[in-house]
Amino acid sequence: MTNQELKSSINEIKESMKSLKDALKPERVEHDIKTLEKKTMSPDFWSDQNRAQTIIADLNELKQQKEAYDDITEQIETLELTHELRKEDDSMDLNEAETMIPKVKDDIHKLWIKTLLGEPYDKLNAILEFHPGAGGTESQDWASMLLRMYTRYAENKGYSVRMLDYLDGDEAGLKSATLLVKGKYAYGYLKAEAGVHRLVRISPFDSSGRRHTSFASVNVVPELDDSINIEIDEGDLKIDTYRSSGKGGQGVNTTDSAVRITHLPTNLVVTCQNERSQIQNKATALNILKGKLYQLEMQKKKEQMDAMSNAGVANAWGSQIRSYVFHPYTMVKDHRTHVETGNTDKVMDGDLDPFIEAFLSKQEEE
Repeated sequence: MTNQELKSSINEIKESMKSLKDALKPERVEHDIKTLEKKTMSPDFWSDQNRAQTIIADLNELKQQKEAYDDITEQIETLELTHELRKEDDSMDLNEAETMIPKVKDDIHKLWIKTLLGEPYDKLNAILEFHPGAGGTESQDWASMLLRMYTRYAENKGYSVRMLDYLDGDEAGLKSATLLVKGKYAYGYLKAEAGVHRLVRISPFDSSGRRHTSFASVNVVPELDDSINIEIDEGDLKIDTYRSSGKGGQGVNTTDSAVRITHLPTNLVVTCQNERSQIQNKATALNILKGKLYQLEMQKKKEQMDAMSNAGVANAWGSQIRSYVFHPYTMVKDHRTHVETGNTDKVMDGDLDPFIEAFLSKQEEE
């Protein structure tokens, strides 16, 4: 690397840093840190445990953002100093600076992506529901492939995964499944994946080896915590219990522990059968229902804003968002952002960051 190339890289990094500063607003972060620290000093701070824990979590998150921003600033100063020293001594080795540049760029990118996750529910866990489209075994198998893909994505992120509900397909795959992904910003990232996913491949279930197109939908809702209050009238609920039929341990089918809850005003239906007891299944199902109701309310607000702005944009929820082509060529293409890749194996193993980050960036621009 020449000193001129170093200077060019520094200028590029500083431009990215300007965008990050505009998005992060470090002065506001410092102000918010002081405000929350002041709250923790209140004599009655721990009188409400849930509120206190929420404040501490928010405070730690802000401190991490500030530390990351300050670290990037320090690295840029180091690069600038290296550039100045090299002007005085052209024999100076720039290998360390050359190694530092991609790290600084990556740090800026990661922190910038975090600034896109500013909605109150983005930090929460995510609940994913999988439903095959028309097409029987083909679509049911495709739904199970998507379930595996998101499980791998979650594991790659260091999130934990728990199956809440699962119904086997007739010959292969699944008829429905509900997955809980636990981890910070799980919903913020995975909300980008809600919609219909399309697969084109040579069917392993067709003895003639013909090409088939299959569809499966993924619904994503936040697992609400105590920081967001959703009230449900018990009179609006129809609660049914039945014998568990999905995957489970010994004795899973011996009692009517599975729970199906129907919210009568909206006709939303949630089920849970993988917990140990009917009480646990009911509590989990209610939590999923709250997330769906919250999501529904957010969608109504979005539609109102679209109508006011005359955007005329098709509803992203429930529309086809991505195509996965395995034959006659290999390609995964997102129809919302036009991001695409030919490495289908990598995508199916959970490498979804390029698609998710592009969606978040586009959402921010809109």
